[in-house]
Amino acid sequence: MTFEQLIFYVLAGIAVIASLMMISVNNPVKAALWLVLAFISTAGVWITAQAEFLGIVLILVYAGAVMVLFLFVVMMLDINLVKLKEGFTRYLPIGVLASVAIFALMYMVLGPAHFGLEKTGEPLKFSADYSNTATIGLELYTVHAYAFILAAVLLLVGIVAAIALTIRRRLPHEVLYQDIDKQVKVQAKDRFKMVKMKATKEEPIKKQEEDE
Repeated sequence: MTFEQLIFYVLAGIAVIASLMMISVNNPVKAALWLVLAFISTAGVWITAQAEFLGIVLILVYAGAVMVLFLFVVMMLDINLVKLKEGFTRYLPIGVLASVAIFALMYMVLGPAHFGLEKTGEPLKFSADYSNTATIGLELYTVHAYAFILAAVLLLVGIVAAIALTIRRRLPHEVLYQDIDKQVKVQAKDRFKMVKMKATKEEPIKKQEEDE
C-alpha cells in the first residue's frame, strides 16, 4: 500500500465515521459539527485526487459558510430535544433496512466491478504547473455551459420560492406604508400647533370635617 492510498483510506474512514455520528447523535449542534468534520475529510479526498479547487471550495463554502449558518439557526431556535429522541427506537429497524438497501444499490453501481482500477485505470499524474481551476472553468463554460446556466436558474427559482413562501397576505389596515415624498414635504405647521390657555391657580384643599 502506497502513502497516497493510506491517506485516502484514513480520510475516507474519517468521513464515514463522521457521517454515521452526524445521523446518530441527538444534539443538533453536535450533528452539525460532525457534518463539518465530514466536509473537511471529503475535501481532503478531493485534494489527494488533485482537485484542489473543489476541496478548497468545499471547505470555504460548506464548512465555512453554510455550516456556520446552520449552527446559528440551530442555536437560535428553541429545539425540544425530548421530542427529537421520541420514536428513535420505534423507527430504528426501518432506518437500518433503508440504509442497507441504499448501500447495496451504491455497491452495485459504484463497486469495484464498475469503478475498480482494472476498469478505469490509475488516475492521471499532472505536472506541477497544472491548474485545476482553469480546467474546471474551461469545461463549465464550454462543454457544460447550458447545464451550468440551467443550474443557476434552478437556484434562482429556489431562492424566489423560499421568499414567496415566507410572505403572508395581510389586510390593508395591518400594513403600514411610508410615503417618502410626503414625509420630505411636511412642514412644522402641519405637525405642530400652538394652543393658548389662561393661567390657573390651584385652590387649596379644604379640610374635611372630622365629626359628622
